[in-house]
Amino acid sequence: MSSILPLTLSNAYVKRRGKTLIGPIDLSIEAAELTIIIGPNGAGKTTLMRAMHGLQRLTSGVLEFACSIDDARQAQAFVPQNPIMMRRSLRNNLIYPLQLRGVSKSAANAQADDWAQRINLRHALDQSAPNLSGGEKQKVAVARALIREPELVFLDEPCANLDGHATRDIETMLLAERAARRTIVMSTHNLGQARRLATRVIFMLGGCVHETGRADAFFDAPQTPEAAAFLTGDIV
Repeated sequence: MSSILPLTLSNAYVKRRGKTLIGPIDLSIEAAELTIIIGPNGAGKTTLMRAMHGLQRLTSGVLEFACSIDDARQAQAFVPQNPIMMRRSLRNNLIYPLQLRGVSKSAANAQADDWAQRINLRHALDQSAPNLSGGEKQKVAVARALIREPELVFLDEPCANLDGHATRDIETMLLAERAARRTIVMSTHNLGQARRLATRVIFMLGGCVHETGRADAFFDAPQTPEAAAFLTGDIV
């Protein structure tokens, strides 16, 4: 299948009960970028990602992929901030998306073993996934999204409230996916993490994309006073 990207939003709005949550949004997500969305609480980061993925319907405006919407939906994944574990073993949580695609049992088990090793949870493969710690569940959720090799992955604050070990494991996964040119869009409040991972940055403020650009340029020389203030820890 040809690439689903770029993803383009044109004059996009999401409104609820007469209140504008995001908009107007004019934005393009290009292939092989690890795009980090930053901004203060309430800026619209999660709503923007949900809208791009299709979990949140646009009130107005246009969302386009480089293919049909149906094909695009099959080639992407979304990991929420609070992951949901099926009442199955860790292994079966990892295998499930592969089973849906008709992958053989032996091949699916081999991939589950590989991904469990990557997240340092191979010892827990036969444990009940709902009984894992919060950090372990988040690592499983990210691995479960990546195991089927989607072209585009959305991650909503995947390391929020995690300890350093779990955060490092997730960042290691994401850096490997970035090196493999997987397209990732991720929100975070951790500016250090954004600097470590991002190739591009989207800075949101008041429901709008206030500034966007290459990560190195954005962090070295933000173009707006609001972005500069945010990077120094000021309230914006």
